Amino acid sequence: MSYLGDRLHTMTALDRFSAPTRAWFEASFAGPTPAQEGAWSSIADGKHALVVAPTGSGKTLSAFLHAIDRLMTTDPPKEKSRRTRVLYISPLKALGVDVERNLRAPLTGIRNTAERLQEKVPEVTVGLRSGDTSPAERRKLGTSPPDILITTPESLFLMLTSQARETLRSVSRA
Repeated sequence: MSYLGDRLHTMTALDRFSAPTRAWFEASFAGPTPAQEGAWSSIADGKHALVVAPTGSGKTLSAFLHAIDRLMTTDPPKEKSRRTRVLYISPLKALGVDVERNLRAPLTGIRNTAERLQEKVPEVTVGLRSGDTSPAERRKLGTSPPDILITTPESLFLMLTSQARETLRSVSRA
């Protein structure tokens, strides 16, 4: 077997991430959980992933780390209105708020790690839209959409039936 074949055979789930993401994760955690390894491998291969695991097993990072890494290693769309590329639909507003809060550590940590490694990464923004979002904040989300939008099914329905749907055109499965 060639060196490349050996390398692909021994590749870990973390090897699929950029250097800043990998370094941040390795400095923050003892290692990936089985749920994370399985999800990241599936996502990196372009497959769907359903993560069923107990509380505290890293489900949020299972879902988001690949997307965060992609956002930090690619330039945002030139059209500001097409900036939202990741959409998270939360069944409950409170869960959406928790997810938003849980994204702060990896976003800040990876950015700081990239700076330490002297790598430039784009600023990644997160927005939350629910039934409690004020009209002014909804307008702001429409004119300056975040890279990651967290919303509820009801708010997503309202977005899809209004001009705000244009901000979701850059959301992709990959």
